[in-house]
Amino acid sequence: MNIDFDKLSLKEMREMRAKLDRAINSYEDRKRREALAAIEEAAREHGFNLADLTGGKPKRTGTVAPKYANPADPTMTWTGRGRKPRWVQENLEQGRELEDLLIS
Repeated sequence: MNIDFDKLSLKEMREMRAKLDRAINSYEDRKRREALAAIEEAAREHGFNLADLTGGKPKRTGTVAPKYANPADPTMTWTGRGRKPRWVQENLEQGRELEDLLIS
């Protein structure tokens, strides 16, 4: 496949580069998934899971229960993780303590 880049516009070359980048990323992702599946299968054949062999922790799944609720609207909750929601910040600015927002 010969491409005469001198005949392509800058826009066409950028589009081609974007398509090539997507194709490369897709290929790498597919190969990575295939390799991981093969490794996990080999571990299972020997009676292990991948975390047993690598010393890693298995992935945790599930959700975290909410820890705080908005007194004005109890449907608005927060787990206490990540950035504070606006309603938490507003309650703190009004003089309430975080402990005042705990779900009983």
